[in-house]
Amino acid sequence: MQLPDEPDIPPQINIVPMIDVIFAILTFFIMSTLFLTRQEGLPVNLPKATTSQQSQISPRITITIDSQAQVSLNKKPTTIDALTEQVRNLISTNPEAIVVINADETVAHGKVVAVMDKVRQVKGARLAIATQKQ
Repeated sequence: MQLPDEPDIPPQINIVPMIDVIFAILTFFIMSTLFLTRQEGLPVNLPKATTSQQSQISPRITITIDSQAQVSLNKKPTTIDALTEQVRNLISTNPEAIVVINADETVAHGKVVAVMDKVRQVKGARLAIATQKQ
């Protein structure tokens, strides 16, 4: 029974905590999807090609040439002269691996050819050049 002098207060639902929980869950999903992408090499601006294809699932050896023409093998800095021996060692442990060259689009053509030449000196090395789908 309600006393006549008490005001009639309608029931209320406080949704602020629910909004906080929803934003926390949303933040979690956004952050977790950012880590789902697999980055094979160092970040470079790949050239665009309309005939670009997704490579088959196989182990990769990634050679990156950044915009300053610095060469990296599997994200570790190296020199062009040392590439042949390093790739030979990696191919000997995994003969099915594909050597993928990630070259920035601003890198001189001669630098890319020099890297390709060093890789082609390794017997059994399969070579691919990374591009971005246009």
